[in-house]
Amino acid sequence: MDLLFVGKHMYAFPERPFPGVFTINVAFTLLILPIFTALFLRIVKKLPQLLRILFIVLIGLCISISEQFGEKLGLFTHSEAWHHSYSFFGYSIFMFLIWKFYRWFQ
Repeated sequence: MDLLFVGKHMYAFPERPFPGVFTINVAFTLLILPIFTALFLRIVKKLPQLLRILFIVLIGLCISISEQFGEKLGLFTHSEAWHHSYSFFGYSIFMFLIWKFYRWFQ
């Protein structure tokens, strides 16, 4: 998704490792996101269904809020066309799909 949205100039990563090679933040994509996903799966598999859904929604909300702080820190920038609700829905759907994919493989 980062490649798509960066390519469409919806957001950018001014501070990133290997800026001459990658247009996305590979540290986030290759380190932070996989660690976060593993932690998410570890937690969510212990929750009953209703709490699992609430937890996924809470993650989407937290990411939507935290990206606004990330902008203030200069970690990334968004275009005027970007709405932070995109992150809320995007990450909520992403986490839901990760959970379903994990359960499918069990």
